[in-house]
Amino acid sequence: MVAVEVVEVTDELKNAYDVVVIGGGAAGLSGALMLTRARRSVVVIDAGAPRNAPASGVHGLLAREGIGPAELVERGRAEVRGYGGQVVSGEVSTVAREEAGFQVALTDGRSVRARRLLLATGLVDELPDVPGLRSRWGRDVVHCPYCHGWEIRDQAIGVLGSGPLSVHQALLFRQWSDDVTFFSHTLPSPAGEEAEQLAARGIRVVDGEVASLEIVDDRLVGVRLTDGSVVKREVLAVASRMVARTGLLSALGLRAVEHPSGAGEHIPSDATGRTEVPGVWAAGNVTDLAAQVGGAAAAGAAAAAQINADLIAEETRQAVAARARGAVPFSAEMESRVCEAVLGDRRHGL
Repeated sequence: MVAVEVVEVTDELKNAYDVVVIGGGAAGLSGALMLTRARRSVVVIDAGAPRNAPASGVHGLLAREGIGPAELVERGRAEVRGYGGQVVSGEVSTVAREEAGFQVALTDGRSVRARRLLLATGLVDELPDVPGLRSRWGRDVVHCPYCHGWEIRDQAIGVLGSGPLSVHQALLFRQWSDDVTFFSHTLPSPAGEEAEQLAARGIRVVDGEVASLEIVDDRLVGVRLTDGSVVKREVLAVASRMVARTGLLSALGLRAVEHPSGAGEHIPSDATGRTEVPGVWAAGNVTDLAAQVGGAAAAGAAAAAQINADLIAEETRQAVAARARGAVPFSAEMESRVCEAVLGDRRHGL
């Protein structure tokens, strides 16, 4: 006889958790997995808007090369649930500080309390205002050579000048194709060292603003300039401005700031993922704009280990204080029940 474990899937929230994870991508699910295996009560609240949704596959992820983004998320959710964690669909509207932790409110009116928070909300790619660009995003309009380079190797690649890293991006994509053209677009034409580097690598520079993309039979075939000319291209690389999703944390005073690279805005954190707000950790693209799926997952796991250590330190202090008062030691299960009861009493002003 084969024993089969049945995992109940429910969107019903409990009153309180050790950790609420906001964001259900690689970072959030990996963090939740680590925490559930540490016997923590965990819920992942996922708005269901992953950055990599348009991509056909996840690349550079060991043992899961090419897996579809949706399949990776479903596998991760199943693993978290298999250890007793919850994954709930919903969008967080606000987070507020409470005496014993945090109050997390959802846009549908539900709310939940948490002792610690793991912020894994990811980022939004802000694209240049060029007609046709957004609809091709993740297909033949790409941004990361390590995510898409192999799939577009030896094709005619264009790189759109859109930010401080655009020339660097053109030099990177040159690794995958001998036919790379840099469109200065709204930027000044490359000069000095940048111009020398592009010329040395055989990267053609086309000045003039890009007006639109040329699409034939649902394929990119060229880039049209405002003067009407068309430069044949099969792929267009764009350095988006990457902005962390953080509006929900404004009540805590945690706001996105400009990334040192100039590539966008992020939530600063230390090497463990700890932010400047006590009790809040961040992992994945919300703090590391350049993190790929594997890196985001690793950061989520590392932050989760630090969260668990922080909770253990707090619980140990409480146990020492209780012992000093002559209280009788109690089990982890009893401790969890007492914690939830205390959070509930404080919520209702008792």
